[in-house]
Amino acid sequence: MYDDESKGGAIRSGFEDVLIPVRLEQIVFLKAISAATRRSAKYQQIRASIEEIGIIEPPVVHADSKLKGKFILLDGHLRVDILQGLNEPEVMCLLSRDDEAFTYNKHINRVATIQEHRMILRAIERGVSEERLAAALNVDLRNIQLKRNLLIGICSEAVELLKDKVIAPKTFKPLKAMKPVRQVEVARLMSDSEVYTHSYALALLAATPQDLLVHPQKPKRIKGLDTEKMARMEAEMEGLQKDFQLIEDSYAVDVMTLTFAKGYLSALLGNARVVKYMAANQLDILKEFERITETTSLSAMQGDNSV
Repeated sequence: MYDDESKGGAIRSGFEDVLIPVRLEQIVFLKAISAATRRSAKYQQIRASIEEIGIIEPPVVHADSKLKGKFILLDGHLRVDILQGLNEPEVMCLLSRDDEAFTYNKHINRVATIQEHRMILRAIERGVSEERLAAALNVDLRNIQLKRNLLIGICSEAVELLKDKVIAPKTFKPLKAMKPVRQVEVARLMSDSEVYTHSYALALLAATPQDLLVHPQKPKRIKGLDTEKMARMEAEMEGLQKDFQLIEDSYAVDVMTLTFAKGYLSALLGNARVVKYMAANQLDILKEFERITETTSLSAMQGDNSV
């Protein structure tokens, strides 16, 4: 996304500063849009939104020198396909200075919740009413209002950790009851476990010490949990976080050790005389060595305590 220029080591943005108009026939798709996709509810929702209020989030393109006069579409395939179906001649695009097609196709499949929140704010700033947005997106007005206020009370560090995740909007409510330092802890726990549900956020809130709440003097009230259960969860969470920290501190060294061990065993088993001797005298150990060298997952290697 950023380049280190050869002169002076200056850092430049991976995108141009202004949007550029691109004719639709100049855009080259990296993936085909199937008929099933065009029939999906998500596609129809985006189409209704574009028809009602236009493009809010511009597609991202890259000008490939090998394709003269053409632009590779990195992000926004559905939007551009819809515009083609509406017979629009051109679209304003964000121009990427680098070909980040792999990154976009790998990581951007759905609009992240925080990105959607920012799109709604941008539309409102442009004068689009919440009622019109709700009608365009075919959702309840309260849903628009919830997404509009999504990040009120959420610290910037937690936002940064969750900015590219697809999260139910109500998941943010328990986070708003926590102080910023705890919000960051919870955002990291969610990211590490890849669980972003409302119920998980509530469980983490229940396990949050009172002094890390925005209103520490107010007792936590969570449906189905009494004071004793929440106190027990706090103690268990504290222990888990200590264990996690210990693992995190030793992880890099463990990975390096296991990688070197695997490399050494691979070299050892590349010696025919060694393999012949072990096959005749230490067959069980030979099988374990072979299994380790064939392992592709570091977690599987870490779980192997037999040698």
